[in-house]
Amino acid sequence: MVAARITVNGKETPISPAAPHTTVLDFLRERGLTGTKEGCAEGECGACSVLVARPGVNKPTDWVAVNACLVPVAALDGQEVVTSEGLATAGEPGAPAVLHPVQEEMAVRGGSQCGYCTPGFICSMASEYYRPDRCAHPAPAEGTETATSTGTGTGTEHGPNGFDLHALSGNLCRCTGYRPIRDAAFAVGTPTRDDPLAQRREQSPPGPAATEYTQDDSAFLRPGTLADALRLLRERPDAVVVAGSTDWGVEVNIRSRRASCVVAVDRLPELRELRVESGHIEIGAAQTLTEIERRLDGSVPLLAELFPQFASRLIRNSATLGGNLGTGSPIGDSPPVLLALEASVVLAGADGEREVPLSDYFTGYRQSVRRPGELIRAVRVPLPLSPVTAFHKIAKRRFDDISSVAVAFALDIEGGIVRKARIGLGGVAATPIRALDTEAALEGKPWAPETVEAASRVLRNEGTPMDDHRASAGYRSAMLGQSLPKLYARTTEAVSS
Repeated sequence: MVAARITVNGKETPISPAAPHTTVLDFLRERGLTGTKEGCAEGECGACSVLVARPGVNKPTDWVAVNACLVPVAALDGQEVVTSEGLATAGEPGAPAVLHPVQEEMAVRGGSQCGYCTPGFICSMASEYYRPDRCAHPAPAEGTETATSTGTGTGTEHGPNGFDLHALSGNLCRCTGYRPIRDAAFAVGTPTRDDPLAQRREQSPPGPAATEYTQDDSAFLRPGTLADALRLLRERPDAVVVAGSTDWGVEVNIRSRRASCVVAVDRLPELRELRVESGHIEIGAAQTLTEIERRLDGSVPLLAELFPQFASRLIRNSATLGGNLGTGSPIGDSPPVLLALEASVVLAGADGEREVPLSDYFTGYRQSVRRPGELIRAVRVPLPLSPVTAFHKIAKRRFDDISSVAVAFALDIEGGIVRKARIGLGGVAATPIRALDTEAALEGKPWAPETVEAASRVLRNEGTPMDDHRASAGYRSAMLGQSLPKLYARTTEAVSS
């Protein structure tokens, strides 16, 4: 087994003697790269943002911004990382380094105030700067906000240079310097032909390294194949399984959790496929949400409406559907949507695979039918899709927040009659649930105000909402009751237009 190593700003360095739970953030700072900052240690501020070379969607390699505070450094064994220090290029002998175009725009437009958050903003901005299809999406007019086709107001805001401002949604400026940062984002040009990071996109990224990294009686293991992973999980039932580490990283940082064995499945080829077949779409459980979003390219409108509301771009660059379902959280954003889509999960174990409808998957608070040693290999979404869909997320912040209530709708309406209704709910019970009584109250009825009003009364009483620090039970019920009239108003507006 080759010793674990990571390439940082073009220089290869061993990971040892870092402990397996050491984050990329701490690893970099211990080596003098202090531009990478710790602000929150849970992926909500972006001060720790760095670039990682990942398999590309439109080119062999994408430069992807991730939260260095959440990713174990061992997870980047064999990978390439660029920090804010590595963006600048060396000048003539005795002269200062030449600023990267993103750094230059941030400087001349006053985008840096106290400076604490600036390196993270710059890395997130650089990731968008190098997005291959960026200039294919300019704003209709400078500074105009353009909503998605869903009309929810959660769409993207593109500058005249095609810069998607949501690339910075995971970066927090406590000095409230967003306007000059926005100006800098909308002023950056396109990479020049001799830009080394732009040229790097034309070559494939490093392949997944089979990793066996052990220090101080704890291990970080990355098997090379699904069969190896299943064998390993059978041998190590105590292992913690991670993909993007967006959940486990918080446990390590905030709750000081440690594991004797961590098994990474994020690079398993069998978990990274996306296939559209005659009867369903199969989405690999270890694809990141950003990869899924860009590969589906709006072909599943309900998922397209979910993605901009799921945490931030920084989180979506690492988070996976398998991880979101695997945690079993009742307030995860993807389960309500997948329930409305009638999705199923493909569970792989040493004895073979089985497919389980998501409506049967959750059995209790953070519990599921997944057996010890099984992995979620894929999520299957049946075709054809229902034409009327919506995702309503109620949270204290518009973006980058946890749901108080989440509601997903998928309806078939033909000739003014609701032929089929599927409604997924989150945040109103110990598990994500289907609103079965409300579905029954809609099906076979006219899509009309009287039906919506009656079904809304049923929807208010679905689940077992509770009082907590995010919302009261009464508020959650009220939001459920408001969601159907909101959907009805939107559909009638679409028909009248």
